[in-house]
Amino acid sequence: MKQSLNLRLSQHLALTPQLQQSIRLLQLSTVELQQEIEQMLEANPFLEPDESGAEAAPNEAAAAGPDAAPAPAEADATARDEGPASPPPGSDVAEIATPATETAGDEGAELRLDQADWSGDADAWDESRGESWQGSGSGDADEDFDPLGLAHATPGLREHLRAQLAGLALSPTERAAAEAIIDSLDDDGYLPESPEQLADELAAQADEAEREALAEALRVGLRLVQSFDPAGIGAADLAGCMTLQLLRLPESEARELALALCAGGHLALLSRRDWKRLGRALGVDEPALRAAQQLIARLDPRPGARFGGSPAQSIVPDVIAQRSGKRWRAVLNPEVLPRLRINGLYAELLRRSREGGGLSGQLQEARWFVRNVQQRFETIERVAQAVVERQQNFFSHGELGMRPLVLREIADELGLHESTISRVTTQKFMLTPHGTFELKYFFGSGLATDTGGNASSTAVRAIIRQMVHDEPPAAPLSDGEIAERLATQGISVARRTVAKYREALRIPPATQRKSA
Repeated sequence: MKQSLNLRLSQHLALTPQLQQSIRLLQLSTVELQQEIEQMLEANPFLEPDESGAEAAPNEAAAAGPDAAPAPAEADATARDEGPASPPPGSDVAEIATPATETAGDEGAELRLDQADWSGDADAWDESRGESWQGSGSGDADEDFDPLGLAHATPGLREHLRAQLAGLALSPTERAAAEAIIDSLDDDGYLPESPEQLADELAAQADEAEREALAEALRVGLRLVQSFDPAGIGAADLAGCMTLQLLRLPESEARELALALCAGGHLALLSRRDWKRLGRALGVDEPALRAAQQLIARLDPRPGARFGGSPAQSIVPDVIAQRSGKRWRAVLNPEVLPRLRINGLYAELLRRSREGGGLSGQLQEARWFVRNVQQRFETIERVAQAVVERQQNFFSHGELGMRPLVLREIADELGLHESTISRVTTQKFMLTPHGTFELKYFFGSGLATDTGGNASSTAVRAIIRQMVHDEPPAAPLSDGEIAERLATQGISVARRTVAKYREALRIPPATQRKSA
């Protein structure tokens, strides 16, 4: 075979480290971004928090209310007229703490999503300036504020049970068995495995006699744990959990009938309120069954859930919806904007040094990190503003004003890919007059209407919730009746779709909502 040389042109996409970092930062939540920034500050000496002082103007504007906030164009014009801030006297680092809108005239200082140059030379930046980027509006007094510290730390379920176990005089075997039972509980307080199964797992290599002795010790430990607070801990199923709680109540006819319902496996019939079948099975009348049902309804089906399986996490909105005249607009939350800059002194010393070594790479890494963080918030703001423009009726009227919206619609307008919009809307939250919602909440499918338009699924769910709220208790609406009422309002929806939306709203079926 004859050898030859061929010249071929082709195009391919190369994910540079800078682009990979930009994509990764974009999909991080606010809490995860703060952790990433803290790690970067510890690892890179060229990156430092900008503690030169915070402007009071954004704080004053926030105190004056959303209507008093200046428009973006006015803020940009004011910033250009005033010029950059002067560095503080005696500072080792030159102060360039300007938002992206103020640096529009500096070459290379502003990086927008549609102007990103991933192949540019980062060393072209002016080392003597101490480049920085900061969010506007975060005061020095609030920099150490940790919103997660407001969450009240409560002991977990296992810690609560071990505290009760510590006060008992037990043999080492009994204490070890109780500890094994406590460690085997799930977050709701249930014991998924029986003592025999636990014994087989803990003593797999032992003989049958030793496993039986261990199983007996675990049964004793289980009875001990079941006597702890809260009542119902250590049950294998819902019926057992209810039984343990009922046994601690004073004796009464309702309690005895409730115990019979749990022991006989009648909870499914009770949830459907099938009084006739329950009456025939237990030989009691409907008033007695209702009394037992009311007693069971006061019990806790998840006694361990009150302790929580993980620390509480507070939600900090990334974007705030503010009214500007008759329209709504999206602005970044100044409390989540980081204040970062490049240490100008270190950068200048490195520039004058002929042998930078690995420090040059760290300087470039710090610069790209500052740029990518800035780009992340710019992208979030652009996407949020596009969403707000399409959901104006929601901010003014609530869920009933929600319109159908898909990721493709926002992606086409901003010239971005759908995957980018998906990353921006995941774990990013917006503060609205109706509450704080994830940006994904504003996207939803549409249902056809008689006029040829579309109704948002969110708005349809709000209508269903209102219908159920206004229905008579003695004659609740079935899924078919709800579908018929929606049809009279011009919304074409199938009964099974109504059932799906009702279940998503955690509304029980009509048979369970019916009451005398």
